[in-house]
Amino acid sequence: MKKTLLFVFNPKAGTGKIKASLLDIIDIFNKGGYEVIAHATQASRDAYETTKEYADQVDLIVCSGGDGTLDEVVTGMMETGSHIPVGYIPAGSTNDFANSLFMPKIMTEAAHSIMEERIYRCDIGRFNQQTFAYIAAFGLFTDVAYQTDQNLKNVLGHGAYLLEGVKRLFDIKSYHIHVMAEEMDEEDDFIFGMVTNSRSVGGFKNLTGKNVDMNDGLFEVTLIKMPKNPLELQEIITALMTAEDNTDLVYSFKSRFVKLESEEQIPWTLDGEYGGSHRLVEIENKHKALNLFLRSTKQE
Repeated sequence: MKKTLLFVFNPKAGTGKIKASLLDIIDIFNKGGYEVIAHATQASRDAYETTKEYADQVDLIVCSGGDGTLDEVVTGMMETGSHIPVGYIPAGSTNDFANSLFMPKIMTEAAHSIMEERIYRCDIGRFNQQTFAYIAAFGLFTDVAYQTDQNLKNVLGHGAYLLEGVKRLFDIKSYHIHVMAEEMDEEDDFIFGMVTNSRSVGGFKNLTGKNVDMNDGLFEVTLIKMPKNPLELQEIITALMTAEDNTDLVYSFKSRFVKLESEEQIPWTLDGEYGGSHRLVEIENKHKALNLFLRSTKQE
């Protein structure tokens, strides 16, 4: 009896390149012994709803798109309590999650690697009652991904993010936050914060620090204090670019759980999508909660 595969893809992700490879990908899945149910997403949250609908009816779910599409599928899986494997064919503008796990960049190669059916148990995050695959962030630039038009992303790629981001440099807002974790208990003014399970953020490597392990049960936490002058801003940038812990302006540590309480509602982004505004946030690492079919060049 043949196994069944749900293939959920965003036809607009990246430059819509999935269209050129779609038939080849489905053929690879057929040759791998799967009957394929193909679904092109029609709107935001469509991948999430489709995943919830099919999670108990198929043997494997494969998604293709950007990190937002992956986030929807992972969230749908966690909410149904399903443990069936997930495959990912990256097709977005940045693909931080895929790059962090050294996934093939050629779509048909990614499909072939999924058919090898090697399980990699990856950590994911719980953000209050929500789920994220690799990053929860607030502050400077974090709304760029979900406020930048998809067509602009397709045309300009990373340039779209840079164009939107530059607009914010002259209007830096800080948030007064009490940060609580096993590793620290501090209260300060922060312009940016991220809790990540990724080796790459926004296409930049090492921003999350060194020795990142995607299934060690720990997040990488980075919190940037409000700079008082251009010299302090340069000090922050240098510390991030070199991944060196040599400034008091950046808190950087690993943790399985972190709680952040602020004086005002703070907008958060989860995997590049708007995650709501919150005064109190609790973020927990769900150790090895996601079963990925993955052939990684640095797989454990």
